[in-house]
Amino acid sequence: MPGENIAAENPAASAPSAATPSEPTRAARRAATAAEAPDPLYSFLFRRVFSRMDPEHAHHLVVRGLRLAESLGATRLLEKATRPAPELERHVLGRRWPSPFGLAAGFDKGAVAVLPLAALGFGHVEIGTVTAQAQSGNARPRLLRLLQDRALINRMGFNNDGAEVVRGRLDEVRHRIENLKSAGRHAPLVGVNIGKTKVVPLEDAVEDYLLSARRLAPVADYLVVNVSSPNTPGLRQLQDIEALRPLLEAVGREADSVARRHVPLLVKIAPDLADEDVDAVADLVADLGLDGVIATNTTISREGLRSSRQAVEKAGAGGLSGPVLAARSVEVLRRLRERLPEETTVISVGGVVSAEDVAQRLRHGADLVQGYSAFIYQGPLWVRRINRGLAAMAPECLRRETRRG
Repeated sequence: MPGENIAAENPAASAPSAATPSEPTRAARRAATAAEAPDPLYSFLFRRVFSRMDPEHAHHLVVRGLRLAESLGATRLLEKATRPAPELERHVLGRRWPSPFGLAAGFDKGAVAVLPLAALGFGHVEIGTVTAQAQSGNARPRLLRLLQDRALINRMGFNNDGAEVVRGRLDEVRHRIENLKSAGRHAPLVGVNIGKTKVVPLEDAVEDYLLSARRLAPVADYLVVNVSSPNTPGLRQLQDIEALRPLLEAVGREADSVARRHVPLLVKIAPDLADEDVDAVADLVADLGLDGVIATNTTISREGLRSSRQAVEKAGAGGLSGPVLAARSVEVLRRLRERLPEETTVISVGGVVSAEDVAQRLRHGADLVQGYSAFIYQGPLWVRRINRGLAAMAPECLRRETRRG
């Protein structure tokens, strides 16, 4: 039922693999599984309330609830129960990450709930996608659930308040994060995901991305160029190497210039790329000396779903996320890690449900891991369960497999 732990339904998590020295012991896995026991209260609420509501309306209610809890001071108490264990700390992109697990872009598009989300235990929160101009996005309904697959289909269309407004919010977030650090409290890293404004033609895309970079790079711990959403017409054409190279070069230069420091820059790619195109992106990233890759975004494929064809057709077009994406996400991760230099960061996202899923991505070479869809199905304590499960497996789960012979 919705809200349950569904690691067993995740093919990437359950698929057998050769044992390696870095693989967690059975005892560690049992401890991690115990830490992941689903929250029965949220399972009940999801089944009886949220699953019967329009998903986008439910999302806004949750965000308002998180902000209300913060305004009442509840997040300070929550943090005591959810703060990641010290042994989960990682050093990536020249920064200290409280946990390898973070929230993917799409949940907080406008930086309206960064700190209450972080108080749930996320090591980082990636906001966005943000565009240079404010835009309302696609027509509703544009966020749908496939309950049988614990999946989401979204065709949001980069709805957001625009780079200028989001910059003002992030200025305040950055100030508050510094105060949290000074007080010795849990302080997340904040990534900023930028995309193309819908009305801007592809030939003007570089300048459009630069407008966002100028406003947002100074307040970003890292910057992400999103060229892989299926919901902005023509956007995925920017994944072509001839278009991608000048875009990444220009955004990288501009971000460092306006921020007066190096802002780590990553590119987010689609799972629908052919293997040779994944290789081409990896080679470009290596050639440019780009900081990293986020893999993967949502998919336009509907293969592997358990929902009926009628339910899938009724849901319509859009990017699919959830456990069904896990196998391809792992394939792309392994391919990137094999192709990229050791120092290039890979953030893995797509189909992550359990601590073992996160651990698997780390063993396969991810430096950080993100989740989103399972957050909707498993609720706010899901993050704590992930971190506790990882801590139960540490240090094994934080070790990469040996690669390249």
